[in-house]
Amino acid sequence: MTSPLSTVVAALALCWSAAHAQGTIKIGEINSYKAQPAFLEPYKKGMELAVAQVNAAGGIAGKQLQLVTRDDNASPGDAVRAAEELLTREKADVLMGSFLSHVGLALTDFAQQKKRFFLAAEPLTDKIVWEQGNRYTFRLRPSTYMQVAMLVPEAAKLQKKRWAIVYPNYEYGQSAVATFKKLLQQAQPGVEFVAEQATPLGKVDAGSVVQALQDAKPDAIFNVLFAADLAKFVREGNTRGLFQGRGVVSLLSGEPEYLDTLKGETPEGWIVTGYPWYAIQTPAHQAFLDAYQQRFKDYPRAGSIVGYNAILSIAEGLKKTGGSADTEKLIAAFRSLEVNTPFGPITYRAQDHQSTMGAYVGKTALRQGKGVMVDFSYQDGSKFQPSDEEVKKLRKGQ
Repeated sequence: MTSPLSTVVAALALCWSAAHAQGTIKIGEINSYKAQPAFLEPYKKGMELAVAQVNAAGGIAGKQLQLVTRDDNASPGDAVRAAEELLTREKADVLMGSFLSHVGLALTDFAQQKKRFFLAAEPLTDKIVWEQGNRYTFRLRPSTYMQVAMLVPEAAKLQKKRWAIVYPNYEYGQSAVATFKKLLQQAQPGVEFVAEQATPLGKVDAGSVVQALQDAKPDAIFNVLFAADLAKFVREGNTRGLFQGRGVVSLLSGEPEYLDTLKGETPEGWIVTGYPWYAIQTPAHQAFLDAYQQRFKDYPRAGSIVGYNAILSIAEGLKKTGGSADTEKLIAAFRSLEVNTPFGPITYRAQDHQSTMGAYVGKTALRQGKGVMVDFSYQDGSKFQPSDEEVKKLRKGQ
């Protein structure tokens, strides 16, 4: 028989649990932590810093943010299962995350099916906000189109006619290459693409790839490989002299995650997008840098900025809704949402749900045995978008 005291205790516990739940906004985050640790460990730290700062400032409408993460094993199916579990078991109020483009597309589709808000923090494929975009999905990081568009003017300045291309053979690499070909041909009519190497993600055969590119005798190379694939390609290319006397334009290769791995093998003079955290002289970035280094006793990577900005975006959206995580209210809040970030103010475009977060474009160099970016400048993402008319056609009325 249940005693009156135990009944009272149980009732009090239930009330406390309900009150506690009412005072928390739970963010469910799905990502490829085990598959891409170089980027996603700093990313997680960036999220944790932003959550701590928001909560220390009083939270959102008196509610504290709570971050719950799940690993997607770099698999679209596992990502969808993790998202379902976050919604049903963890009772997550908001979904965000993903790194790999094909995984991000699976979560974009899941958001539409479940009619739940989803912020795609990192995946770069254009399809997330264009062909497969939907009213429930927004994206933070500058897309493949945006970052390639930032690189093309510098590529055209090289005045190289014969180009070779190497990329990971999945959605991100494919869309980056398609955009590069299109935009470079517009900027430099008569350019030729004489070789193309599409490699399995994470399984590049660097020796055969480098040999194939050498055999084509290109004047310049466009590289889209990243992480371990990039390191293998650079090592083999350096050994065989592939890069000597050739211009190289390389997406993402200026990010500390990848330059740290290359170390003294970093090739000099590559035109890259990246994140020169050590030389950005703005008050907003300095405040972020100081807080990050104080908390983690480490320097930030590109992932740190993405994770931090993603949480800031969620928090700003929730402020506009008065602390409500209702999907329709969040959608309305995110359309034209303005967020102050370490890179400066960004806006989520109403027409395609893409943020105007930009990237740094510069050149690789070696300094004291380490790879760095030099001669860089920040490129505002709002200046590297197709016209609204083109976006409407791509989104097919979404």
